Amino acid sequence: MIDKEKFHVLNYIKKEEYSGSMDGMRYMLKKKETGEESVLEVIIWPEPYCYAKTAEEKKQRKEFPFSSEGVELAADWLNEQYESRESFWKASNMQACFPR
Repeated sequence: MIDKEKFHVLNYIKKEEYSGSMDGMRYMLKKKETGEESVLEVIIWPEPYCYAKTAEEKKQRKEFPFSSEGVELAADWLNEQYESRESFWKASNMQACFPR
């Protein structure tokens, strides 16, 4: 699970994409320009493949305000997505560890 108290990635995301994983659920946070404002885009997908090698239909996206509060909301959403589909993510993780 992501600990919001230690998840201070906003300054990093201002310049680079931030990615990580939790037991089969991969995620990426990045700055996205929408017209005149910036938003925080969060993308999740199952292991075993990286973002570029995963089919678009397997990815899920959500946008948040580009702020410290937005990062906290993103962490909450990531944790909710993991908890609500934990068996799916763990199965993806097992597939990544023991490919056929």
